[in-house]
Amino acid sequence: MDASFVALETRNSPMHIGSILIYNPETAPGGFVRFKDILSFMESRMQLSRTMRQRLVRVPFDLDYPYWIEDPDFDLEYHVRHVALPKPGDWRQLCIQAARIFARPLDLTRPPWEFTVVEGLDNIPGVAKGSYAMVTKVHHAAIDGMSGIDLMEALHTLMPDAPPPSEPDNWQPESVPSPASLIAKSWLNAVANPVRQLEVAAKAMPGLARAVKGLATKDFALHGEMIAPRTRFNQVISTSRVVEGRSVPLSDIKAIRQSVEGAKVNDVFLTIIGGAMRKYLEAKDDLPDKTLTAMAPISVRGKDEKGDMGNQVAAMIAPLGTHIADPIDRLEYVFSQTTNSKAMTDALGARNMTEMSKVSPALFMALAAQAYTRLGLANRVALPFTTVVTNVPGPPVPIYSAGARLESMMGLLCLTDGLGLGHVVQSYVKEATIAFTACRNLLPDPEFYAQCIEESFHELREAAAKVQEPRVPQAKPVKQPKSAAKPAKSAAKPAAKAKTTPIKKPATKKPATKSRKVAKK
Repeated sequence: MDASFVALETRNSPMHIGSILIYNPETAPGGFVRFKDILSFMESRMQLSRTMRQRLVRVPFDLDYPYWIEDPDFDLEYHVRHVALPKPGDWRQLCIQAARIFARPLDLTRPPWEFTVVEGLDNIPGVAKGSYAMVTKVHHAAIDGMSGIDLMEALHTLMPDAPPPSEPDNWQPESVPSPASLIAKSWLNAVANPVRQLEVAAKAMPGLARAVKGLATKDFALHGEMIAPRTRFNQVISTSRVVEGRSVPLSDIKAIRQSVEGAKVNDVFLTIIGGAMRKYLEAKDDLPDKTLTAMAPISVRGKDEKGDMGNQVAAMIAPLGTHIADPIDRLEYVFSQTTNSKAMTDALGARNMTEMSKVSPALFMALAAQAYTRLGLANRVALPFTTVVTNVPGPPVPIYSAGARLESMMGLLCLTDGLGLGHVVQSYVKEATIAFTACRNLLPDPEFYAQCIEESFHELREAAAKVQEPRVPQAKPVKQPKSAAKPAKSAAKPAAKAKTTPIKKPATKKPATKSRKVAKK
């Protein structure tokens, strides 16, 4: 799976994930943080992360998966950059700068990560004067969402004046292996691969048997609503990116889920995103009658793998209910569908799904990935999902970097041909942020889509407040009433622009809420 992200890497599709982090230096010594303070802080904590000083070595002709080695030429100052926003230094400028940074591929001959410190946040309501942002990029081959949190832990402390770690730094660089030695290793792995394939197949058989039994006993169902219709987001993408996001109180999300019995926090986020995509596509007169779907990653990382690099994830398909106008009906529908998908994933065994990917021949996988991109197949072969929605839990308490308090975090995703829009849901202390990364050609108006997210949240929260007793989900998916199958023309017009602020200031359009823009990966 890690190698697939390397194989998919192109100029148009850099395969890194990241965040926009905003820090308030008022808690640092003297209330000020210099760039050299940030460098010193990171240098003192290098030993806490395996990711920071390892680089990839690719096997000639992609005969085998790439290898990780300790970089003999590691240079911290190459990986940590420093820029400033031009005046006036507002929220939109920060998002544009982050999108430009994020659109540039990483140098895969070095450790695959870059952090850019951004100063000049002088005109963002709710952001204290002197605050700075950090735009992070880490290749997806190195981390998934959960190991990304481990990296965050390595580069942050629980107290602003915490001393450097006591563990000694015993790191040693390695020499780059020769092409001949890499080819020899690939030959040995090719010989052993059929045995590994048999082992994985044997482990997968019980899961397949459970899946067949589950279908027969109707514990879950395979149905057409799990295959998404093609949308404007499912095409070949460009090199350009847009990023945006909205922050909402985490307590509101937890209150909303009480309106449907058994619903989870993740179901609420999926429902909000489904409503936002419905609003956006209605405004473009481009909303399919059939529901859109999301690919939702599931972490299968064990406790003993907490510090490991790479990806330990499976996935499920989650219909978003974009064909349903009523927000509570949509939440009920989403919950019923995610319950069905989770039952199917549990039957197959999420861990088995990831193990299967480990025995795919590297050469064939690389060739298939390159052919998909170079032949423009995304314009002809549709993916089974419309977008990605990944939920990454953040720290429940404030954390600090170089003494500065982290105020907000907003996740950023990699895109590939056929997938021009991705979402990251991330919690931090008392807020949750719904952020998105998109191809600028496919979503040229990110502020309007962010407004759609905010309005979808408001509508769902207000509808949930009116529910007297929690709804009991139906056994079958909710059917869309005929009157709501096609949106009214008035719904196709964008709502009046809400006066939201990036971080702390409550929205003025709806005084009862605390929806706000936020900055973040």
